[in-house]
Amino acid sequence: MVRILDKAAVQPRRRFNLANSFNIRRSPARSRLATIIIRIPVNSQPNLVDLVATVGVRGVTGIAQILFRIFRDGSEIFNTLQGIESAGSEQNYAVTFQAEDRNVRAGTHVYTVTAENRTANTRADVVGPVSFSGLAVKTRT
Repeated sequence: MVRILDKAAVQPRRRFNLANSFNIRRSPARSRLATIIIRIPVNSQPNLVDLVATVGVRGVTGIAQILFRIFRDGSEIFNTLQGIESAGSEQNYAVTFQAEDRNVRAGTHVYTVTAENRTANTRADVVGPVSFSGLAVKTRT
């Protein structure tokens, strides 16, 4: 049995929309996609924060390698790399990934998901949807 400690979710972009797209910045710069706040009460160890993000991406030029990262309070806790193709093949992707953050200390924590393009001379845009959620639970020892 687990006990729910907190839940947060945002959906800054609710649907696919080319007219409202933006370019994913080239590394080492990052594009911030979404932020949530999770509160962990005192005496809530052990715990687990389950994080899930979905990002709609469109390949514009070449095959971009997009690095998605999740940060807790400014420190990276997770990353994944996704290739995004452009013209001549599939162009639109809904990239979903999940991360677990274990035994988070008591307090208020800011979780942020970002994207950055790791490949020169390519372009990929965020076209939506974008969603990010977190569920904190107290687990058994």
